[in-house]
Amino acid sequence: MTNKERRTVPPEAVQLYDEFIHGEIDRRDFLNGLKKFAVAGLTAGAIADALMPDYAMGQQIDRDDERIRAEYVTVPSPEGHGYIRGYLVRPFSADSRTADARQLPGIVVVHENRGLNPHTEDVARRLALQNFMTFAPDVLTSVGGYPGDDYQGGQLFSQMDAGKRFEDIVAAALWLKNRDDCTGRIGITGFCYGGSVSNQMAVRLGDDLAAAVPFYGGGAPVDQVPQISAAIQAQHGGLDARLVAAWPDYDEALTAAGVPHEGHIHPNSVHGFFNDATPERYNEAEAGIAWEQMVEWFNTHVRG
Repeated sequence: MTNKERRTVPPEAVQLYDEFIHGEIDRRDFLNGLKKFAVAGLTAGAIADALMPDYAMGQQIDRDDERIRAEYVTVPSPEGHGYIRGYLVRPFSADSRTADARQLPGIVVVHENRGLNPHTEDVARRLALQNFMTFAPDVLTSVGGYPGDDYQGGQLFSQMDAGKRFEDIVAAALWLKNRDDCTGRIGITGFCYGGSVSNQMAVRLGDDLAAAVPFYGGGAPVDQVPQISAAIQAQHGGLDARLVAAWPDYDEALTAAGVPHEGHIHPNSVHGFFNDATPERYNEAEAGIAWEQMVEWFNTHVRG
């Protein structure tokens, strides 16, 4: 079934879902807001169900795919919550090589504001099959990890100290960079919260980060952009009005600072258009284009 065939609700309802899942409105306001989009044969409850993620549908690479080696690893985070757990994935072929040839460039994959859900893990597996080693940290580690439900994950996320969450990701990135089986060159990508973090990490890590590909994430503060050394590739949905409106200022700041960068505004795409586990947000064609752009960017700036 194509993305076009799946779409049953208007972009305004998708926006309402984004407000709900990001904690801006509660469940009652979300359901009440959906009522105005209900039509014959499609209740507010049915619309809500259609907007919820289906992680089985969105899995492109099986967890036990023989082409990868994946494990959960806990790493120290002394400036954060003390430790953070994440999902480490390497292509199986890399570990059959000689010691030097086993080294791969690394990519940190940062989830949305719900914790390390199956979609983010699947993206990590996809990038591993592009011959990167990937690490997807779970910032909910200190509160028990991703609870298996996005709404509950968002509630846990909102209760955490934002500074410590960020330090946990810094620790995860530096741990990956300094592994013996990493080349020492790393990139980062992430979605929504993870996209914003990708921009912030470019500021924080400086020369330690080679590239960042933030998906629908807020840019770094303009006055901090001169601290960025990483090559930045921003990905936004054309219908994601707030972030699209903010992009020109970030673009201008990156240009003024001499930061290698490019921005892609994908037509007919809402916030979350890359997430194939949420079919009413997913834009299959534009997600495919964004994927190719990201892989090429990492091959050029992290592997190169």
